[in-house]
Amino acid sequence: MRTDRDAMEYDVVIVGGGPSGLTTAIKLKQLAEAAGRELSVCLLEKGSEIGAHILSGAVIEPRALAELFPDWQERGAPLNTPAGEDRFLLLTEGGAFKLPTPPQMANHGNYIVSLGNLCRWLAEQAEALGVEIYPGFAAAEVLYHEDGSVKGVATGDMGVGKDGEQTGNYQPGMELHARQTVFAEGCRGSLTKELFARFKLRDGADPQTYGIGIKELWEIDPAKHQPGLIVHTTGWPLSSDTYGGSFLYHLENNLVAVGFVIGLDYKNPWLSPFEEFQRYKTHPAIRGYFDGARRISYGARALSEGGFQSVPKLSFPGGVLVGDTAGFLNVPKIKGTHMAMESGLVAAQAVFEHLGKESAGTEVGAYGERVRQSWLWDELYRVRNIRPAFKWGLWGALAYGAIDTYLFGGKAPWTLRHHDDHSQLADQRSYPKIDYPKPDGKLTFDRLSSVFLSSTNHEENQPCHLRLRNPAVAIDVNYVKFGSPETRYCPAGVYEILGEAEGAPRLQINAQNCLHCKTCDIKDPTQNIDWQVPEGGGGPNYPNM
Repeated sequence: MRTDRDAMEYDVVIVGGGPSGLTTAIKLKQLAEAAGRELSVCLLEKGSEIGAHILSGAVIEPRALAELFPDWQERGAPLNTPAGEDRFLLLTEGGAFKLPTPPQMANHGNYIVSLGNLCRWLAEQAEALGVEIYPGFAAAEVLYHEDGSVKGVATGDMGVGKDGEQTGNYQPGMELHARQTVFAEGCRGSLTKELFARFKLRDGADPQTYGIGIKELWEIDPAKHQPGLIVHTTGWPLSSDTYGGSFLYHLENNLVAVGFVIGLDYKNPWLSPFEEFQRYKTHPAIRGYFDGARRISYGARALSEGGFQSVPKLSFPGGVLVGDTAGFLNVPKIKGTHMAMESGLVAAQAVFEHLGKESAGTEVGAYGERVRQSWLWDELYRVRNIRPAFKWGLWGALAYGAIDTYLFGGKAPWTLRHHDDHSQLADQRSYPKIDYPKPDGKLTFDRLSSVFLSSTNHEENQPCHLRLRNPAVAIDVNYVKFGSPETRYCPAGVYEILGEAEGAPRLQINAQNCLHCKTCDIKDPTQNIDWQVPEGGGGPNYPNM
């Protein structure tokens, strides 16, 4: 046990300033206020500010927000653009066919938002209730009591050089102890991975399966702007055996959010999600929106797509899991915010009642059961077979989805299973290389100019937060067998192979480019890349994403 760290005591510590963590914090303080009880709540966020690392499409279903704040409109929540027309297109290389909008994708009553700005607003509400919020502090370590239960977390040390030695700016991390710790880290949380292993939380659950979402924000010609327009596509440029599709959302002020999601169970090692997204924008049905337009921002983030089958055990001695770190996302709806917030509401209620009982033990066992009794669980159950049906390819999945939705109402008497994404990648000799077109700098771009728009920054003199469990595997396996797929699936140019011309290839990791999307941690075929938090405040600084 280290003795050079100061410690602070709270009733509840929350790791992560996304919608689930902020909702949990707010609801806890609301419950305490209503009961006349004192409850100390602290929230840590690794981004430089709340919202800095938040990236989503995003169309939000306001159901959980209305449970949290029935007067959210009077309070000025930034839901400024009501959803309007829904379009669902099947793209071929040169054409587009309008398909019936599946019922899960109907957005009447929803809103197109910047999720980062919604989180900034939620943080204001939380602080007004007395929640202590500390942005720029990354929770880097889980702390345990002698009995093995979670004691809290410690933030990472600051001012440690690349060589692992303390610099003149060294500051030890801070310990935050809590009666309950809520992990709201988002998709593929680095501490949550440890909790899964230590408490066997994934026993009995399917492997989690993931997608990577890549997004740009554009300011377009007012004559082409239709506030509230929602366009989703499937098909081109992806082959029929690769899960994925696009979104194009018209916000206020002539802004358009455009993005692409690709399932990380794809097989072709030469595929580049970033390049597929750039190619998508050149489609005749899409490119016209961007004539005379200006790209404002860029970012990427992995998302959990496993749904019902992949939800782990949600509580353990000393803590609970909420939001996308637990896998709460409705894939056919392409929405997770309402589910993340609902899990936070349910967790707050369960944790608050647990802390009010004497001799209640260390685990909030009621939380998991309450989730199973909520609308969140029923919604996840009804769409559980849609994503795994893509093992039959696009056409089989579309046909199965119609049967599951319209004939069985989501209650088919079977459940399809998931597999690990990293195990799906094929040998590089199984597929021809993909010749992606060069970017034109107007509609399509390279990765480095894109990362520049994300305002990503890391203290350069710090240990690399992208760690290889066995450095030799990068060449002996990834390069030789798979053609170094990390150089393509990373949307930020973090991974480079140097020295090929001399016959001595080596992997270079440009960690300062990292967008914290977690794709490398998920897709690496040997699970050799381990994503750890860098110094607090590092990473992207997304505006309006």
